[in-house]
Amino acid sequence: MTDNLFRKLKYLTRFPTALPMVAALPMVATLTLFVAIIAMLAWAPAEAQNREESRRVLPESRQQVQLSYAPLVRQVAPAVVNIYTTRVVQVRRSPLFDDPFFRRFFGNGSSSGIPRERIQGSLGSGVIVRPDGVIITNYHVIGQADSIRVVLADRREFEAEIVLTDERTDLAVLKITSGDDELLPALELTDSDDVQVGDIVLAVGNPFGVGQTVTSGIISATARTQVGISDFQSFIQTDAAVNPGNSGGALVGLDGRLIGINTAIFSRSGGNNGIGFAIPANMVRAVLNAALEDGTIMRPWLGASGQPVTSALADSLGLDRPGGVLVDEVYPDGPADRAGIEIGDVILAVAGHDVIDAPGLRYRIATAESGARTDFRIYRRGRLFELPVWLEIPPEDPPRDETLLDGRHPFQGVRVANLSPRFADELGLNTMAEGVIVLEVSRRSPAGRRQFVRQGDIILTMNDFPVEKVDDLQALLGEPQANYVYRLRRGGRIIECGIIGSRSFYCR
Repeated sequence: MTDNLFRKLKYLTRFPTALPMVAALPMVATLTLFVAIIAMLAWAPAEAQNREESRRVLPESRQQVQLSYAPLVRQVAPAVVNIYTTRVVQVRRSPLFDDPFFRRFFGNGSSSGIPRERIQGSLGSGVIVRPDGVIITNYHVIGQADSIRVVLADRREFEAEIVLTDERTDLAVLKITSGDDELLPALELTDSDDVQVGDIVLAVGNPFGVGQTVTSGIISATARTQVGISDFQSFIQTDAAVNPGNSGGALVGLDGRLIGINTAIFSRSGGNNGIGFAIPANMVRAVLNAALEDGTIMRPWLGASGQPVTSALADSLGLDRPGGVLVDEVYPDGPADRAGIEIGDVILAVAGHDVIDAPGLRYRIATAESGARTDFRIYRRGRLFELPVWLEIPPEDPPRDETLLDGRHPFQGVRVANLSPRFADELGLNTMAEGVIVLEVSRRSPAGRRQFVRQGDIILTMNDFPVEKVDDLQALLGEPQANYVYRLRRGGRIIECGIIGSRSFYCR
């Protein structure tokens, strides 16, 4: 009877329009129905609680309660190494040590002005990326080191040789030889464009020289371009603890592949604040491939430059949001020019990846494949379209023609060269820059003493004549003049300087 009433109750609750049928039931049946309703209200929460408890069961083994990164660490840790470097620096003693009064307290020592040698050491980390002993680390870890010692996770030590250094990306490639053709543990590089915010990562390195250490965290952000660490900025940010000594170490994902090389932290105290930056694996791969091929880094070139699209620019261009790069200069007959990119175009994406600003565009071009088709998403006068571009190695036209100026003029002792897209790229300048660049100024020369020009200046004109090549400058300086008036590009500004007679000099 009760079961039958429960079935009827469930039916009625599903079909409220049938409730008037209850009024037609006999009195006894009606009372029985209300009792059943009360019983069901008490029974329903109990049933839900039983279902919840059935999901909360006691673990039957240790494995069911033990969550650990230990298997992953055992896989990746042997491929992360400690790096110790030494460098001999020259230190000059103060002339005070020649004073007899000071000698009474500090001894005779060596004579003043004679340099003394001092050993300067540093430490960092590295990652084995090839079983034959090829190692990736940061450039700032090895710097100008005279000797580099690599210590493996099993405590074996090896002297390392430098295969390639790239200060612009802050990366360096080393090589060790273990002997007997032994294959060393190595990490495979992942596609860092697949990394997402929230992914779990491990940072492995040698913080503060305490020995190999593993920390965990997540990817906090990607494509950080305003960090100011290197020329090609699109860093991966993580909250995994990264400290001094972690530089050059590994940032790995749960699949055991290398996501990036830990390179810097944001900290006012020098310790970890939960903001660490890693060079993406795709940039690491580009430098590694150059080292394994011919040891020369030749990055692809677009042949165009521009400025980031701000909110104000976006409004004026008809874009619904800021972002992208507004092209303001196109190199004649360069890849961009041949592909049809025009001044005024906005580059929004490269190879399917959004471009937010100029550093992001430089990163995308630097990690693209030279000679291969790369699709650019372009916004032009209210229209969006895809444009194929074949990137190429920047040309050295004109040849650099490095020359030490000589003669009876104020620029005697200044070393200059012709700028070309390739040479400008090597110097970390805008590849659109043209003219004659000052490479070096002798301290003993008139220019060095009075700073008529400085290293990095680009000479544009001399006495109202354009200076396009070194030959032009030499011809204009060939005949001594009473006065020299010339224009320079210095630090993004164009200034005019003048040498009047032999004493007066100005720059404005």
